[in-house]
Parts: sequence; C-alpha cells; structure tokens
Amino acid sequence: MAKAGDFWKFMSFKLGRRAGPAIASNGTLESGSSTRIFDKLQATIQNIINARANASSDIAVCQFSNDYYKLDQSNKHRILTLLATKYGVNRTNIQNLSQQYSDLCKAEKETKEEKNTPALYRTEHSLRSALTPLSVQLFKQINCQPGGLKFLVDMRADLRMLIEDQNLPAFRYLDTCLKEILETALSPALLELHLFTWEDPAAILEKLVIFEAVHPISNLYDLKRRLGSERRCFGYFHPSLPGEPLIFIEVALTRSIVGCIQDVLRNESPTPEDEATTALFYSISSTQPGLTGISLGKLLIKRVVGVLQQEMPKIMTFATLSPIPGFMSWLLPRLASESQSFSSSRMQQDSERKSLFKENLLHAQEARSLLESCRTSFLMGTCRTAENQTAENIMWNILTFPRKELIRSESLQGVIKPILLRLCARYLLLEKRRGKALDVVTNFHVQNGALIERLNWMGDFSERGLNQSAGITVNYCYRLDKIEENIGNYLEKGIISSSSMLKDLLEPKSMSPG
Repeated sequence: MAKAGDFWKFMSFKLGRRAGPAIASNGTLESGSSTRIFDKLQATIQNIINARANASSDIAVCQFSNDYYKLDQSNKHRILTLLATKYGVNRTNIQNLSQQYSDLCKAEKETKEEKNTPALYRTEHSLRSALTPLSVQLFKQINCQPGGLKFLVDMRADLRMLIEDQNLPAFRYLDTCLKEILETALSPALLELHLFTWEDPAAILEKLVIFEAVHPISNLYDLKRRLGSERRCFGYFHPSLPGEPLIFIEVALTRSIVGCIQDVLRNESPTPEDEATTALFYSISSTQPGLTGISLGKLLIKRVVGVLQQEMPKIMTFATLSPIPGFMSWLLPRLASESQSFSSSRMQQDSERKSLFKENLLHAQEARSLLESCRTSFLMGTCRTAENQTAENIMWNILTFPRKELIRSESLQGVIKPILLRLCARYLLLEKRRGKALDVVTNFHVQNGALIERLNWMGDFSERGLNQSAGITVNYCYRLDKIEENIGNYLEKGIISSSSMLKDLLEPKSMSPG
C-alpha cells in the first residue's frame, strides 16, 4: 500500500505534466559534448552492425543506448537522419539478386525440372536479408538487450517529432520499420492487464496523474474517486517495461448511457455496483508517444469488455462518453470563409483555409432563424449590425464570442442547438480523409466495431469542451453482436454505423438545403 506522504509528494508535481520522449535521468549534455558523442555514435553504429550478435556487440549496444540518451534534440535528429539515409538497403545488390531469382525461375519453368529449387530457396533467403535495412538489424539487436524495448519506444518518439518538422519518405520508412518491431514486441500474449486500485504504489499512480490526456486529474481526491467503487481503471503493462503502464482506460459503472462528462467526473449520485447495467468508457490515454499508431487501445477495450462480462453479468451495454476534438477546428474555417468580418490576418493562421471552397453549410430554414435572432438587441451587439450579415457570419460570431457565453445562452439555444447538432452529425458521419473518418476519435472507435449512438448537447461545458466541440459529446456503443459487421462495413465500404438519432439529425425532415 502506498504511503500517504508519497501521495502528497507526487501530487505536488505540476498536474498535467507530460513526460517528453527519450529524456535521460541525468539530462542531456551541452552542445559541444553532445556533438562529440554524436561522432562517437556513428562509429558505434557501424561496429554493432559489423559485429552482428556477439558479446562485443552487446557491450556496444548498451553503450549506444546510454550515449544516445545524452544527446541534445538536435544531435538525436542527426543520428536518426543518419539511420534513415545511410543505413538502408543496398539497392544494387537487390537488383542483382532479383535478376538472379528471375533467371532461376525462368530456367525452372522452361526445363520443367526442380533442380533449381535449392538455388531458388537460397536466393529467396538472400533477397529477404538484402531487403532488411541495416538500421533494422541495429534495432533488433537493441531490442534483445535489457531496457532495449523502452529505448526503441523513446527513439520512435524522437523520430515522430522529426517527422513533424521534416516529413520525408526516408523518415517515414524508418518509422514504419520501428513500428513493425514494436508491434511484434508488444504481442497481445505478452501484455499484462492490470486493475489499478488505491493500493497500488504511488510511483504507478503518479503515471495516471501525469498521462491522463482526456480529463486531467485535478487532485488527490479526484484520483481516489476514479479508483473507487462504481469505477474501474484498467491498463496494459509489458514485462520489459516494469512500472510503466502503456495505456489505461477509465470506466464508470452506471444504469444507462450518460451524456455529460461533468456528471461522470463529479459522481454525485453513484450507481451501486449490483444495479449497474452499463459500462461507460469515459477516458483512454496512452503514456508512450513512441507507441502512436500501434493498436493497443483496441486490444485493451476488447479485454476489458471480457473481464467486465465475467465479473458483472448484469452489464449488457458497453459504450463510451467521448470528446469530439476536431469539430470546431473543422467548422469555424468553413463559416469564416463566408464571413465578411473574418480578417485576413486570421485567415493566414489557418493553413487549411487556402483549400476551402464555398459551400452551403446551413439549410434555408436555419439561415432564416439565425438572421431573425440577429435582430434581437443582445445578439445584434455581438454581430455589430444586422445589415449585410450572412447567417454564416452570425454563426461564426456566436461560436467565437469570448468565453463561449452565447453558446450557453438559453435564449439562443433554441436556434443554435439543432444547427450545431446537425453539423456535428455531418462532421462525424460524412467528413472523410482517404476514406476514413476525419475525426480521430470516431475513426478509432468505428474501426474497432462501435457505432455512433447519440450526440449530447452541453455534454462537456468545460472551457476545453466548448473550444473543441461547442460542448457537444458523443456516445459510441459497442454492440457485441454487431462488432464484426460494423468493422466490415467501415473498412470495406467506408460506411460508419450509427443509430437512427444520428441519421435524423443529419437530415431533419422539416429542413431543406439552402
């Protein structure tokens, strides 16, 4: 059991702090020393690759890891650039082997004999080796060492930061190679499911506080409430990363699907566990930036559903209470593109705006309602003058009003609520990128087999919720008998499964496009 003093100590850390990738316990060195270590690492890489797997290479691998952590970010990026550009494959060798393989296949086909079969197998093996970048050989040797998996996770986090600055094919390919190694190392058979409790060591509970990415843990009592009765918090650990939760999910046990996150977090009317029929997943957080894109979340949800089914047979509904992080960033530029009040300086701040084209976001009846509302003195003041104002301009003013007061205004909700819910349904169901849902949370859940159950007005009235989605939240529902069908519809046909509520929101019968 963790000591109370330990809790107060770790809770005194700045909440919301995020651990950066590949940070050494003793810090990085000054620029000059870091550059000297970079020069040393170049020679170490070559020695490791030349030596392959033996005792001397083991020592060199450990030294490489230790020295890499001492580099500043600039020299880490230089090492990654070196690995991406200088330690790839020998393409001339691949071409020669490919020609040799083609000749062997042709000869065997012409003679209809199998005397070339042994040579074909040898050439296939040689091709396989030739197609493996030298950098991958290095990564595999690192992964075999104690602490090697953690090092590769941290290195990939650094690589992804580099890709954000320089999105080059060589860097993306190196990232793919690293990701494949990590996916193999993080096999589901090796992942350990853990139920977090108040009895866990303070060092582990501290990780929950630091890495809770969706709804920050505000204080000690908030943490205790999330680990108490009527709640569950599960996470995945790996034997090679002791004391490091890779990902964790928070669950509220309720009588029905809840739409407001503040109700869940305050938990003022808890549901007795023996009366709970719904498991509400309200937060899922990854602790390792280097594991981005590796589908641990899907595995965790599936495993937790199985555990809860076994532990609590009364629970029949599995749903989420999720944010919609991209809604406002999608909507505001489209409104602004037709807004005369939108300044050119603001337009330059949004790179997406250059590619926007005018579109009828609002239905005719919605536009009339907004223009009528603009005649009221309260709203007219925010929109300057009602003359020459488009409905899109009025909507933009409402959504960008300081402290989002107009979104929460009861006098305006009758007008803006149905509009925003319809536009949000459109954003979630119809807006795609390369055939996948534009919203990252939607894409995550629907590719795991969930359907979009309902939208909730003022489901998150925190400042963050209002800024991200005008306070709207969404429930995704995992109907166990429909999961495989939903996955197939999404991956094969691009169809996002949804309830009738979402379909009705998308095209209200009383509205017609303007």
